[in-house]
Amino acid sequence: MFEYMIMPFRRYAEFSGRSRRLEYWGFTLLNVIVILLIMAVAMAFGFSFTALSSIEKGADPSLALGSGFYLLMGLIAVYGLAIIIPSVAVTVRRLHDRDMSGWWYLGFIVLGAIPFVGWIANIAFLVILCLPGTAGPNRFGEDPLDPTGAEVFA
Repeated sequence: MFEYMIMPFRRYAEFSGRSRRLEYWGFTLLNVIVILLIMAVAMAFGFSFTALSSIEKGADPSLALGSGFYLLMGLIAVYGLAIIIPSVAVTVRRLHDRDMSGWWYLGFIVLGAIPFVGWIANIAFLVILCLPGTAGPNRFGEDPLDPTGAEVFA
């Protein structure tokens, strides 16, 4: 499973080809775990309960967060910038596995910005990402579940 989690980093800016569901969701799980760990460390090192009690007395709310918290939140921002390209690339390849153009991703992003329509578009996009890919080769490449090719026994 870990191999599929880091595979989008090896295929950093590769927008061609296909990616299976395991690769996409493994990469998503890795990103969630990394961000949650950084946030947990940030809260452990940078959150002050004594400063929190002084907020009730009228002190500045930003005093509850120490410099370590802001440093680790900056680390999350850097990590977020580092995963933009691989996450877009793996999403495009996942759409290719469904025999859809990668431009659909941009369409779902634009639709997601529209109130109410965005909820429906996001749910539809989530469903598309959960559906299995097309069996056999399609216009974007060979089936990643069958790397030997479907034409072996033909």
